[in-house]
Amino acid sequence: MTIKGKACIAGVYEHPTRRADDISLAELHADVIRGALDDAGLSIGDVDGFFCDGDAPGLGALSMLDYLGMRVRHVEASESGGATYLSHVAHAAQAIAAGKLNVAVISMAGRPRAEAAAGGVAPRPFPPSTPDLQFELPYGAELVNEYALAAMRHMYEFGTTAEQLAWVKVAASQHAQHNPHAMMPKPVTVEDVLASPMIADPLHRLDCCIVSDGGGAAIVVRPEIARDLKRRSVTVLGHGEAAKHQNGGRIDLTYSAAAWAGADAFAEAGLKPRDIDYASIYDSFTITVITQLEDLGFCAKGEGGRFVADGGIISGVGRLPVNTDGGGLCNNHPGYRGGMTKIIEAVRQLRGEAAQAVQVKDCRLALAQAMGGSLGTRHAAATLILEAQ
Repeated sequence: MTIKGKACIAGVYEHPTRRADDISLAELHADVIRGALDDAGLSIGDVDGFFCDGDAPGLGALSMLDYLGMRVRHVEASESGGATYLSHVAHAAQAIAAGKLNVAVISMAGRPRAEAAAGGVAPRPFPPSTPDLQFELPYGAELVNEYALAAMRHMYEFGTTAEQLAWVKVAASQHAQHNPHAMMPKPVTVEDVLASPMIADPLHRLDCCIVSDGGGAAIVVRPEIARDLKRRSVTVLGHGEAAKHQNGGRIDLTYSAAAWAGADAFAEAGLKPRDIDYASIYDSFTITVITQLEDLGFCAKGEGGRFVADGGIISGVGRLPVNTDGGGLCNNHPGYRGGMTKIIEAVRQLRGEAAQAVQVKDCRLALAQAMGGSLGTRHAAATLILEAQ
């Protein structure tokens, strides 16, 4: 069953905080849910579907439903890291098409800064029974050096340079300067990126995403409901999701699961990469963007470095505006899960509500892409293609 045209995103909200010392995790979830409902012109009583993942406190969805006093008939609490929320949009659309719900809220929140978490350089918080730990932790495997492995392999195979990686950060910073909530709003140069401390060769500190608190939410509704709302909605045209793992050691680090998720999304939407006006691309590290641009078909494999060089993804300058809010590299990466912010900025662009300096003219079609896990080991990918109404 296709979800093309079967559901709309009617409301979105990004929490303005980047450090939530005095806001609990449950409060963050409540804040973003209320914000998204207000944006859509709906109330908590209109919601009959709730979606979240492992970032929700207590018993997850059950605790949040109790906390908010929501009575729903459809609940999903699935987990695929940063890709979760894009998958949730599609799953909500599927449930709407099947007649299982009318109004779904998708919520995420996190407090890693307030909790002084160390991000990709700390031991991974998985239980001892996790099957990969006994093989990987003895070698010092952590998130940042797993991405560094992928970046180094890309350099070896295709001649990608540190300067080309740096252009991804430069583009993000050029956009972030126009975002009053961005955690790092100051523009940087390629030289600034290369001069920042080396974290895991070839990734410098400025090649790595920020660590922020906050969260976001999205409201997915039946098209008939969207037509009666005062706010402008966007239509879901296509979706794909996929997972990639190490395949017993037989793995090519130069591509991601976006190669499969993106192909499925484009096929369902009946579109090609050249049709897209704006793209939100998951940017945990600079190499993440380059790899996904290739895998989604915006350029050939190995051409990602050249695609982003000299401002190729800067709004008003390059061929494809990417992450016009500043992305996870400069704006917001709440709870290490940036997928929700990718949806939110895509909706802003399609509504014509992005910052004026970076708003894509006549933006009609947008792609949102997210990953969860590690590019160097195992990860999930999810792709959404959205259309302005």
